[in-house]
Amino acid sequence: MPEQPRVTLPPQSVLDAFDLRGTPEPLTGGQGRSVRVGGAVLKPAEGAEGESEWAASLLERLPRGAGFRVPRPLRSAEGAGVVEGWTAAEFMDGRPGPSRRWPEVVAAGRAFHAALRDQPRPEFLARRTHPWAVGDRVAWGEEEADVVAELAEPFARLLSLRRPVEAAEQIVHGDLTGNVLFAPGQDPVIIDFSPYWRPPLYAEAVVIGDGLLWYDPAPALATGGGGDPRWRQMLIRALIFRLVALSGLVGPSWRAGEKEAARFLAATEAVERGTYGGRARP
Repeated sequence: MPEQPRVTLPPQSVLDAFDLRGTPEPLTGGQGRSVRVGGAVLKPAEGAEGESEWAASLLERLPRGAGFRVPRPLRSAEGAGVVEGWTAAEFMDGRPGPSRRWPEVVAAGRAFHAALRDQPRPEFLARRTHPWAVGDRVAWGEEEADVVAELAEPFARLLSLRRPVEAAEQIVHGDLTGNVLFAPGQDPVIIDFSPYWRPPLYAEAVVIGDGLLWYDPAPALATGGGGDPRWRQMLIRALIFRLVALSGLVGPSWRAGEKEAARFLAATEAVERGTYGGRARP
């Protein structure tokens, strides 16, 4: 994967606005842009205009004790969820999955998505142009894209495997894989909410696709899906999503292409020959 960007620390004016005291300490994981200050985590606001405020308002309303936890968003004295381009939320401790905890990550995602089922689609989703948004739209045939030469073969093979599929859409977390934390005796914590308007089964497939690409040991293909006959098509879309996003991130001067291309080819072959619950899926 591309190198993570260097961490930028929030200015003192942001700490004052959120009434925080302490020295910012960079946190590992995610995109490497989060810092901890005492009992809070700060990160730059992301996405289209209004996305971070929308996310804070949504997370504040989610039920407690529903099989997952989310960090409580913090607001300034004036009630703002974004201050000088920064957001803040309570720090919640836990050990990140997903290695050897794939079923638990999937279960946490299902509980989270069940709580989001009735949320309306926010308008800002249509305005997003970052590589992950492009990759998502390409995965679902809503947009076309060229990819770097190193990824052209797995991209073409994945597109040839894609078939129409129907499933109800809702708000989902499109990047659960490394963003579920576990602590003994407590519900898992969902962090770094990355919203998309897609079937929950697709968000689940992104988790398993990520495992096939970048984790050792990888999860079994049948870890997700729950026997749904659409599962293979969701996995194909998940791999297209990650491939196109990666291509958009690295650009034409990329020099690590052969290794990543091999990962995508291996994952594609696993989906091609995979069986789910003992029988081949369409």
